[in-house]
Amino acid sequence: MKTPSILVDCQCENAEGPLWHPIEQCLYWTDIPAGHLYRYDPITNTSEQIYEGEPVGGLTIQVDGSLLLFKARGAIARWHNGKITTIIEQLEEERETRFNDVIADPAGRVFCGTMPTPDRLGRLYRLDPDGSLTKLLEGIGVSNGMGFTLDRKQLYYTDSPTRKIYLFDYDQATGAISNQRVHIETPESEGVPDGMTIDAAGYLWSARWDGGHLFRYAPDGTEVLRIPFPAKKITSVTFGGTDYITIYVTTAGGDNRAEEGSGAGAVFHFNSGIQGVPEFFSNIAVPAGA
Repeated sequence: MKTPSILVDCQCENAEGPLWHPIEQCLYWTDIPAGHLYRYDPITNTSEQIYEGEPVGGLTIQVDGSLLLFKARGAIARWHNGKITTIIEQLEEERETRFNDVIADPAGRVFCGTMPTPDRLGRLYRLDPDGSLTKLLEGIGVSNGMGFTLDRKQLYYTDSPTRKIYLFDYDQATGAISNQRVHIETPESEGVPDGMTIDAAGYLWSARWDGGHLFRYAPDGTEVLRIPFPAKKITSVTFGGTDYITIYVTTAGGDNRAEEGSGAGAVFHFNSGIQGVPEFFSNIAVPAGA
């Protein structure tokens, strides 16, 4: 396994949500506080900012190749070649906060979490293909990384401030989740778990905010590997490339590298020698004519 190296030195304040686009063969990610969205093309080895606007906490790729953006105020929009189409203008209960991490499921739904407000904790919603939204969980510190087991019968879910990665039973037919239990609880001295992904062996990769490492866990929750980075705030991780062996990792703190590390805010990559799996496409209805 090679040592992680900087792919794009974007010095983001909080780079998050890395997502490999299998149709375009490009990598996308967001810098949440800046309200920027970026794309990296490995063929030309170039990156570009493709969006500037309301903060995007998470994104999915639609079946048609467009992006679904989960934004501030609970807004959800489709981005396609620079054109924004609103799907949900805002959620009244989320107008003081924003979406955070999101994930599409095998049926094209999207599980989408929110940040807490000054008055209450965060939530987890499920957006169904017809555009309807269902509140699944409340009382969440910071709704964060998610992933599905290889048999598609369980869902991993991260609540960062509690330092817990939960496991739920998941019903692919209905999108229902149940039987919540703690799968991994990280040590208080090693930061908090952030974004995550699952590899082709069913192992869980978890980024560690203020922990300076990327962790790999066996399906039973046992830590098997930790990879150091020259940044304290490791925010998220995804597999990509034509063979899904390249790991892409986002970090935060690019506005304060003196304290956060020489690589803070950059996007890293390395050849893991371990096979990843593609993320699922979302399939959310877009208004007619969009």
